Amino acid sequence: MVLEYIIIVIYSISLLLIFMYALAQLNLLFNYLKARKQKDNSDTFDFSKPDEIPFVTIQLPVYNELYVMKRLLKNIAKLEYPKDKLEIQVLDDSTDESIETTAVEIKKIQKKGINIQHIRRSNRQGFKAGALKEGLKIAKGDFIAIFDADFLPKSDWLYKTVPYFKNDNIGVVQTRWGHINRNYSTLTKIQAFALDAHFTLEQVGRNSKGHFINFNGTAGIWRKECIYDAGNWEGDTLTEDLDLSYRAQLKNWEFKYLVDVETPAELPVVISAARSQQFRWNKGGAENFQKMMKRVIKSKNVTFKTKIHSLLHLLNSSMFTCIFLVAILSIPMLYIKNEYEHLKTYFIVMSFFVVSTLIFFVCYWHMFKSIYGGGFVNFVKYIGSFFTFFSIAMGFSLHNTIAVLEGHFGKKSEFVRTPKFNIKKLSDGWKNNKYVKKKPSVHVILEGLLAIYFAFGMYSASIVGTQGGDYGLFPFHLMLFIGFSYVFFKSIFSKA
Repeated sequence: MVLEYIIIVIYSISLLLIFMYALAQLNLLFNYLKARKQKDNSDTFDFSKPDEIPFVTIQLPVYNELYVMKRLLKNIAKLEYPKDKLEIQVLDDSTDESIETTAVEIKKIQKKGINIQHIRRSNRQGFKAGALKEGLKIAKGDFIAIFDADFLPKSDWLYKTVPYFKNDNIGVVQTRWGHINRNYSTLTKIQAFALDAHFTLEQVGRNSKGHFINFNGTAGIWRKECIYDAGNWEGDTLTEDLDLSYRAQLKNWEFKYLVDVETPAELPVVISAARSQQFRWNKGGAENFQKMMKRVIKSKNVTFKTKIHSLLHLLNSSMFTCIFLVAILSIPMLYIKNEYEHLKTYFIVMSFFVVSTLIFFVCYWHMFKSIYGGGFVNFVKYIGSFFTFFSIAMGFSLHNTIAVLEGHFGKKSEFVRTPKFNIKKLSDGWKNNKYVKKKPSVHVILEGLLAIYFAFGMYSASIVGTQGGDYGLFPFHLMLFIGFSYVFFKSIFSKA
């Protein structure tokens, strides 16, 4: 019975942590709904007055982006801003033939009178953070806009973001990501679903109440003074953007989030690319929790509620560990429930935690509605999207849990970029992309075994107990089976 009680305790703690996270999401929903009703009266620069238009540096940190560099540079060259107050830095750490093609494109843009520089380093020390830091040394701008290679800001982007820096306390202006290939596949749809929740519910919900948010690594603009005051870019975590964001806000810099300014970008279309991106984000989140936890708790300038939201924010990725534990232990729990009659009351109490899923369902519906609109038809579509997203997200839980544990225990790893494809529509191909990882991760075998494990869980529903089975966990095990099967087969066959 000792083993059973250990399982019960771990299972219960995991469910409780998930419930606490769900409550935090519910609080963010209330903040979000309230914020959407409020008018933004922020003080802004008057760009009709030339002396109020500041100098801006655009940084484009790139590494082996053969397929999207031409698109990126052509798009950036279309940004509307006075040429005498704008410079573009192409921070190119590439090691392949894209170096030459990028140089050719840059020369074409230079002939148009645009101040654009091709900046190369002899090494990749610090990876993206190191490139940004190197470029900052010679940046002329008081404000530093950053775009990854797959982002396509609209021509008026600078005019919609820079004016908010009239408030001297603003250190960062961040915009919402859009998705040019949202409907390419199931994989892109569920990635868009997750990112939309972050860029609506979470970013607005936190920012509207003065809680810490993060610069998302791209599609945002920094005050140079803020970067230096916060300690500059550091490459000791895999999410340098989250790291600098927290150091800046701990020094009382304010962040401005613009949910209505969309910056389109490309989502990974191959599961190996999505896996590497998820691994970096989740491991980086855990690394930053370890790095920032004590600083947040000890800060005298941060309110108690903001500290709670900050810690939960930094623990976002760690929720995958709780989800994975609940999933793995749910099958033993099914047998324990039907073996020990004296635990009946406990299991009745535990059934309350299904409310966590209901909270997520309600929260994400508001996100979905803000993008697609309400109504019965869209609600039906949302139900399918929600359960598809949840199933596949749980299918990634082993992969992401490994990333989180590496982050918490300090295992260092190289910054692995997410390959870009220049894909917008179904007819666009990707199979000849030289950057796609050819061999699946060794974790894929475990994911295949877990699919079988949860198939056994579904079978167990019909054989446990003496009352004709117990189907209470059957939907959960079905979603887990679908999720792990999807991740396993897509990883093996590498199809979008």
